[in-house]
Amino acid sequence: MDGVIIDSNPLHRVAWDEYNLRHGIKTTEEMHAAMYGKRNDQIVRVYFGGGLTDAEVDAHGEAKEALYRELMADRLEESLVPGVREFVVGLGSIPRAVATNANQANLDFVLDRSGLRQYFPVAVHGGQVENPKPAPDVYLRAAQLIGVDPRHCVVFEDSKGGAAAGIAAGMRVVGISTTFAELPGTELMVRSFADPALLEWLAAN
Repeated sequence: MDGVIIDSNPLHRVAWDEYNLRHGIKTTEEMHAAMYGKRNDQIVRVYFGGGLTDAEVDAHGEAKEALYRELMADRLEESLVPGVREFVVGLGSIPRAVATNANQANLDFVLDRSGLRQYFPVAVHGGQVENPKPAPDVYLRAAQLIGVDPRHCVVFEDSKGGAAAGIAAGMRVVGISTTFAELPGTELMVRSFADPALLEWLAAN
């Protein structure tokens, strides 16, 4: 979802900067780089150390995401990845799902505010699986729920961990270059869903 449906990573960086400063932590570029493709419990432990309880980790994660949603509320539509709405609507009856490391509140926020909820009969978030990306759990669960063999699924990803998760699930991966110019193991890299190369690739595959 993040970096694929919505180009949210720049604002996640801002939210982490602001949230961490409230706790006396200056977020470095290396810390930001460690965020991409990770679930919040992993990010919080990187930023705040490994000595937190699970409840403390959850509290930090939820507070930061509430700040992110506050910052994103008035700019969500303009932050959608170009062409994503048209692409999803154009899929017709093809089964599809959202599979994200994000929490449920962020998932609901993006799908409901964008009006895209109706096009995704299945939406799996990071709290519904034991292991976050780069483990394949979230993708395998999504494939199971839409009733499609993983070998017949195409994953759209913006992060290295996400691409690795799709590959580990036995799926084909298309990279969206909102976050990285190249992603190892992808069969195609495109700038957005408006990139003509994407429709050409799908038609050929």
